[in-house]
Amino acid sequence: MAHATRPTNGVRAPLLESRTIMNFDIPEDLQTYLGELDAFIESDILPLQMKDDNNRFFDHRREHARTDWDNGGLPTEDWESLLLEAKRLADTAGHFRFASPVKYGGRDGSNLEMAVIREHLATRGLGLHNDLQNEHSIVGNNIGLLLMIHYGSDKQKSEWITDLSESRRYFTVGITESAHGSDATHMETHATRSGNTWTINGEKSWNTGIHRASHVLLIARTGGKAGDAGGLTAFLVPRDSKGLVVEEMLWTFNMPTDHGRVSFTDVQVPHDCILGGEGKALQVVQHFFNENRIRQAASSLGAAQFCINESVQYATERAPFGKPLSTNQGIQFPLVELQTEAEMLRALVHKTAWQMDTYGAFSVSDKVSMCNYVANRLCCNAADQAMQVHGGMGYSRHTPFEHIYRHHRRYRITEGTEEIQKRRVAGYLFGYMNKAAPKGVNTDNS
Repeated sequence: MAHATRPTNGVRAPLLESRTIMNFDIPEDLQTYLGELDAFIESDILPLQMKDDNNRFFDHRREHARTDWDNGGLPTEDWESLLLEAKRLADTAGHFRFASPVKYGGRDGSNLEMAVIREHLATRGLGLHNDLQNEHSIVGNNIGLLLMIHYGSDKQKSEWITDLSESRRYFTVGITESAHGSDATHMETHATRSGNTWTINGEKSWNTGIHRASHVLLIARTGGKAGDAGGLTAFLVPRDSKGLVVEEMLWTFNMPTDHGRVSFTDVQVPHDCILGGEGKALQVVQHFFNENRIRQAASSLGAAQFCINESVQYATERAPFGKPLSTNQGIQFPLVELQTEAEMLRALVHKTAWQMDTYGAFSVSDKVSMCNYVANRLCCNAADQAMQVHGGMGYSRHTPFEHIYRHHRRYRITEGTEEIQKRRVAGYLFGYMNKAAPKGVNTDNS
């Protein structure tokens, strides 16, 4: 590499004769696509939201309208039917399968593109275009489909991919247990093999979507000992299997509930229902987590930005004591702090998503964890501050901030608590974990 020399006129020359330009702008084609999504929302989704009082699911009545209080707190039929109608509109318009491969009707959407899109949609606020309480979006976050494409056998793909693509059926994921949450390697659910049949015994909590799922993607120990990364296997278990019982639906901070506690007593499944290979479930699970965590972080960032934007606008318009709220440093400074955090987080989310696309899903797991726990906390803080800025109305359900807070507070626990995210970062920082191959992961298949 040649070194530049200082010119005789005293003007300092570039240190390098040629430079690579770092461009932090959103790519022009992606920016154009965001405009297409906005136009589609205005032309197709908003009219549906405002039709036949469907807006009751998004205004101050939202929790009551969405919840069938007399049926175990499950989502109402009308609510879920509306979400499905919006998905089908989006699929017809070519948006819903954006992240899927072209051969399955998608656009090969990358992690970076999905992160930018998810943030953009969440920044628009609460609506039928994007409702994070149940991971609904006109640009689908269909992790089940991506797992099936990546890990499914030929037979499983032929049976599942079309249905998953068209939202005709799906599977819930059974990982967490009542006695074992953050450390999946110590789970007590186990499966034993006899010939071509596996018998499963155990229980799982927080099986999201179990009330509608046709199957449970169940993680059970099939070998090794507690704490081992190997010896865990993922089974696609039919929801109507003998011995599979939904014991209760767990009511939550933000209702309705679609989270079930499920028991498995001598549940029998064939060997070919294994997803991803015997003893390789941790690879499947971590792929699921990494893909979802970066998108979840982007969504939390977008929701935080919405809260900041609404607070700035309100503080500019609201004028108690004869002057706008925005003239008070007590209002300005907390929002300045939040906006600064949002800008820094946005840069890290974009960088991390790009690195996942460039180097593999597991290449920057520590950065994924950083993005995730910081974004979820930022969103809760932004929603709380928005309530404060908006005063009494901010506390009421006539503004969306309490709903945003209650939902995103969940993300500080699910799919790895923020303490677990920090533990992973610390493991990489201090050398206790291998960046090249997280526990239970074969990076050759990442």
